[in-house]
Amino acid sequence: MGRGKITIKRIDNSTSRQVTFSKRREGLLKKAKELAILCDAQVGVNIFSSTNKLYGFSNSRLCSKRISYLK
Repeated sequence: MGRGKITIKRIDNSTSRQVTFSKRREGLLKKAKELAILCDAQVGVNIFSSTNKLYGFSNSRLCSKRISYLK
């Protein structure tokens, strides 16, 4: 049995929204790391929160420079 589908829309409750953001952010960064390892690809991910805080992942020096420039 698979998971049920959800409708993609803004979460009204701010606490639930923050928890969802944190969980999905970690999942996205994990997938980026896996892609970099499995496919030997240069991967860079930048994520800005609603409070304009920057989260990022990079596995190469070029992507790392771009992330540090944004901070």
